[in-house]
Amino acid sequence: MNDVSTKRVDPRLLWIKSSFSSEEGGECVEVATDTNTVHVRDSKDITRPGLTVGMDAWAMFVGHTANELH
Repeated sequence: MNDVSTKRVDPRLLWIKSSFSSEEGGECVEVATDTNTVHVRDSKDITRPGLTVGMDAWAMFVGHTANELH
């Protein structure tokens, strides 16, 4: 099963940027969620298609990343 896709997403999504991102922007990704998916986009160019992953795939990514940082 493919849990990742690239597509244009609903413009009504509420995008959230990391609190670690600088005020100038352009150095981070933004995420938004809907019922079953997490959408990820590059904050440098939000007009480009983003990455869409399932909730389970996102949880695994975040868990793995958090473990690697400690």
